[in-house]
Formats: sequence, C-alpha cells, structure tokens
Amino acid sequence: QVQLVESGGGSVQAGGSLRLSCAASGYTYSSYCMGWFRQGPGQEREGVAIYTRNPWYADSVKGRFTVSRDNSKDTLYLQMNSLKSEDTAMYYCAARIGPCPSLKVLLSPSEYNYWGQGTQVTVSS
Repeated sequence: QVQLVESGGGSVQAGGSLRLSCAASGYTYSSYCMGWFRQGPGQEREGVAIYTRNPWYADSVKGRFTVSRDNSKDTLYLQMNSLKSEDTAMYYCAARIGPCPSLKVLLSPSEYNYWGQGTQVTVSS
C-alpha cells in the first residue's frame, strides 16, 4: 500500500519560513517522480515544485522555495522562505510511477498516481 504523508504545515507571518516534508512508504521510492502541488480556497490545484534533475518551480515561488529529496529517508522536502499571504493553501505531495517525463506531463495533477492528505499552510500579513 503506497502512502505519502505530509507534515510541517502551520501558521506563519509573512516573511517567515516553513519546511514541508513528505514521507513515502509502500514502494521503491527512488523509482518515482515526485512533486509538490497546492490548492487555495476556490482555486485549482497547481504545481509548485517538481523534483527532477533540474527542479522546476512555479514563477510565483521561484527564488523563495526549494525542493529536495532524501532517498535514504524516502522523504521529499519543500523549504519555503519569505512566505507571502498568497502562499496560503493546502499543500500536497504527489508521486508518479517511473522516471520524470516531460514538464508538460508533470504539471498535470491527473498524471500522478498517488497523493498525500495535504498539509495546511497559512500566511498572515
């Protein structure tokens, strides 16, 4: 049974930092392509950061967020600095079986096989 469990969300003031973690279990972690998505109230789920050989970031978070992966711990991370109120959302970790394909594919939530339950990030101004 594949499981992704996010943690690290919370409430923070604008300018602050949070580090999200996504612990994976139930499969060969290193053989999956993984990324972070977020969904704000009334908004569609959008890609935030995809872990590939050259990590991809949404323009809105570029320079502030960093995605990393520790295969020895089966964990994906998202370091979020200089948080803004517009970063407020539920953040989800996603995994896709196999190596990472094209970015166009990776940015589509429907292309991912597994999702975590989400962790809420709230940034107050």
